[in-house]
Amino acid sequence: MRRDRHATGRLVACVALAGVLVSCGDDGARTADPPPTTAGATAATTTTVPTTTTTVPATSTTTVTPPPAAPPLPASLGPGDEGQEVVDVQRRLQELRYWVGPLDGDYGLLTQQAVYAFQKVNDLAVDGRVGPATRIRFADPVAPVTQSTTGVVWEVDKAKQVLMVVRDGRPEWIWNTSTGTERPYTHGGRELMADTPVGHHTFTWQVDGWRHAPLGLLYRPKYFHPDGIAIHGYSSVPPHPASHGCVRVTNPAMDAIWATGLAPLGTPIWVYGRSPGT
Repeated sequence: MRRDRHATGRLVACVALAGVLVSCGDDGARTADPPPTTAGATAATTTTVPTTTTTVPATSTTTVTPPPAAPPLPASLGPGDEGQEVVDVQRRLQELRYWVGPLDGDYGLLTQQAVYAFQKVNDLAVDGRVGPATRIRFADPVAPVTQSTTGVVWEVDKAKQVLMVVRDGRPEWIWNTSTGTERPYTHGGRELMADTPVGHHTFTWQVDGWRHAPLGLLYRPKYFHPDGIAIHGYSSVPPHPASHGCVRVTNPAMDAIWATGLAPLGTPIWVYGRSPGT
């Protein structure tokens, strides 16, 4: 019986030893469970989000340089002025059928005469200068009033103090003129009236050159009345009545009248209206 107790003890010891061997292992092949984790031992995980930068391209700015401003027009143009502004005035007068002579940019006698005529027709102050009021009328002019409707007729408007050659009711050319003063004067001991007779007349005779008339020197006159009344060139043609009865224009204007070929003998000339101040 004693022997059996020793055997039993060895058996129990072996079983216990086998439990230890099974529990530990001897070759490291068994993977150990991970160690328990606690809050204090947990590693912080940081996720870095890359910063995205959007670069907005700079706005392209185009600098537009305005064209240089046109120089301001002179407040007034008159005799003695010259240049492109004068050419523009001359061209506009020509477009409106006021005889201005050559477009030479020289504000001389002929330009002044044409401005006189334009101002008269447009009921402006007559000073022969192109000021603000005249410039405005250049853009919106008054049409000249004529009396004839057919054919070529020369017309002397005594009220406006203008001479026109009219074709089929439309002015072909317009000039400043100076007619009779409608006042008495004395010549050769006789008292006469400086009037330009109204009515429908015709050119009856003419002189292609200078004529020494009883009352002065006349340039290339075209006569239309038995009292010696004519259209003629003269050295002084103011914008008001100043003659003894004739219809004055400048000498270059008289040359132009001859050159048109529109005033042969027999051509009608109508005189109408009342002179200013009468």
